[in-house]
Amino acid sequence: MSNFIKHSLVKPDTIEQRLYQLDLAGKALSAPTLVVLPTGLGKTIVALLVIVSRLEKAGGKVLILSPTKPLVEQHASFLKTALNIPEEEILTFTGAVSPENRAKLWEKGRVIISTPQVIENDILTKRISLEDISHITFDEAHRAVGNYAYTYIAERYFQDAKNPHCLAITASPGSSDEKISEVCNNLFISSVAIKTESDSDVAPYIHKKEIEWKHVILPDEMKELKKLLDKVLDDRFKKLGELGYSLSSGKSASKRDLLGLQKKLQGELRGMADPAVFSALSILAEIMKVNHAVEIIETQGIESLSKYADRLENEAVSKSGSKAAKRLSEDIYMRQFYHRIKECSTEHPKLNVVRDLVSKELTDKPESRVIVFTNYRDTSEMVTNSLSEIEGIRPIKFVGQSSKFRDKGLTQKQQVEIIEKFKAGDYNVLVATSVAEEGLDIPATDLVLFYEPVPSEIRSIQRKGRTGRKHEGRVVVLVTKGTRDEAYYWSCTHKERRMQSNMQQWQETMTSDNDNHDITGEFGVSQKQQTGLSDFTDDEVTVVLDQREIRSTVARNLEKMGINIVVKTLEVGDYIVSDRTAIERKSAEDFVSSLLDRDLFRQISDLSGAYDKPIMIIEGEGLFTSRMLNPNVIHGTLAALVLDFGVSVLYTRDPEDTASLISILAKREQVDEKREISVHGKKSSMLLSQQQEYIVSSISDIGPNAARNLLEHFDSVENVMKAEQDELTKVKNIGPKTASKMREILTGKYKG
Repeated sequence: MSNFIKHSLVKPDTIEQRLYQLDLAGKALSAPTLVVLPTGLGKTIVALLVIVSRLEKAGGKVLILSPTKPLVEQHASFLKTALNIPEEEILTFTGAVSPENRAKLWEKGRVIISTPQVIENDILTKRISLEDISHITFDEAHRAVGNYAYTYIAERYFQDAKNPHCLAITASPGSSDEKISEVCNNLFISSVAIKTESDSDVAPYIHKKEIEWKHVILPDEMKELKKLLDKVLDDRFKKLGELGYSLSSGKSASKRDLLGLQKKLQGELRGMADPAVFSALSILAEIMKVNHAVEIIETQGIESLSKYADRLENEAVSKSGSKAAKRLSEDIYMRQFYHRIKECSTEHPKLNVVRDLVSKELTDKPESRVIVFTNYRDTSEMVTNSLSEIEGIRPIKFVGQSSKFRDKGLTQKQQVEIIEKFKAGDYNVLVATSVAEEGLDIPATDLVLFYEPVPSEIRSIQRKGRTGRKHEGRVVVLVTKGTRDEAYYWSCTHKERRMQSNMQQWQETMTSDNDNHDITGEFGVSQKQQTGLSDFTDDEVTVVLDQREIRSTVARNLEKMGINIVVKTLEVGDYIVSDRTAIERKSAEDFVSSLLDRDLFRQISDLSGAYDKPIMIIEGEGLFTSRMLNPNVIHGTLAALVLDFGVSVLYTRDPEDTASLISILAKREQVDEKREISVHGKKSSMLLSQQQEYIVSSISDIGPNAARNLLEHFDSVENVMKAEQDELTKVKNIGPKTASKMREILTGKYKG
């Protein structure tokens, strides 16, 4: 008979008592800790034990951060089941909850589960404070690298909280010392605790997991297609060599080799680059497209290859398509390749292996659940369609949210619905891309199939963890002999072994460090040197930014510099620093894209029409390489911005550099020049319609589109102001709440 956790904040008889979980929680309570535990062994329960202990001893409220909305809802459901806390004090924060409601709910909540982007935004806009948070759990902590929101939240937390403590949990932190070190530094971790399936206290809860590698041979007809592409690659690599940029590995060059050469070439463009550099970059773009097609032939299948070829051909005839795609479409071997695909009747042997394995599994055990992992969406659709032809197999495609040419993604709501139906047995096979690798509450799976190996140890471990949870499981990885499948297999195997070795060393080192520092008793602030915010100036400086810019790290860096951030829906520009100065910010790639889409001059025209001192900031590299436009086109555009529109064009290296420049501009305008901010500018040359839109859009929650809708409906500003609430709700995109707020603003007495 199982023993259960007994704690005043845990509902009786809900959480089984497991010694390894208690051991990990005990270590985690002594210091900010990274807990590494295989998938399915209860990382969330370890977090629960830490959470209730902190709530009992330190009080305040706790925050659980998880990367996606489905994961947030999953954690919330579990915590409401397990915690002996009123449900109204257990809250979920996602983008679906309005910022105003989040600010109100924050005060009432005791346990808050949220996506990190939402918390980051609310900290930046000062809607919430982390002062009274006594604990944060960082779920899927391996994401805490680079500019991911976890890093900013952790930094602010250890600066602002009265009594900070955090727990980071993951099944796979990465194989390199650099990656593990970055995660630990970013989250202020001073202790590492690891449990593996071979540990004596974990072993009783582990079910046998059979791992099998199945090899297949590429059919002759597909080899012939590959030969055509090899001829294209031979020609392009030869041309690269003639330009002085050969790769020693030639056609065997990996994606990393190609990207490395691309970075080197882009670096040479900073000065007065030789024309050969532009030619080399253009040829390299063609190589990368053809190289991807070779990978699909070797590892995926004809249907996936056909869809990729269709996209290449569509790109070649599109006005905004790349020159690389256009030149490839003119190559004689590529034309033969496009033609031969349509005639190819042989499918990749992997597909039949998947059909046979899944069919046998579900015939022998009809109640089984199966996951087939594929790297590409086209393959997931191909596999789903093929499996649906077999009686007794009920497959469903499970992909991410983004959409592209002829490929619509799934919303998070649709993803959750699919998982629920998979649990219920409406579907018995999930054909998934990487979206199903991480964290989601997918039921115990009997068979996990890798359509191809993955070179990432993190992704491989996450996939394998989908089986062997509640009973014995099986993992089968398909490998095409003599192809990059085999290279990925060896790469991943090596990285997994290195990760296990590195993590043991980190645990020993960091435990030793903690012992030396005598970390006992109540947890205090980490001894790690913390980076403070820049000193605030005596004069408060404000930057108004468009709501879309909150997603960038520019806002985060501005806030660190002591700049007051105000987020609005701006009609023109991305940042406003005074009544005469507004800034449009674009990455080098965005600048070129908006030029090709003909959107750039409209944006600049609006900006220069509203502000006396309009500024364009072009951020990062790639201005002359991202789409391989003739340099004269870029130079001509820049000249037009300066001479025709009076726009100052400034360049920055990265978001941090951009933030530094914006802060200097804001201080110059507001402190030195004593100018105020106006989100509408001061130019008097605006058309009457523009002035009318400005007036209406100045009402809280009314953006430029809503203002136009209101004016088109009521004909004049006066009629908009006089309209009753029920009349306002008849206008497109004006709901009852917005209408009510408008009437409150328009009719409420002024209290200066």
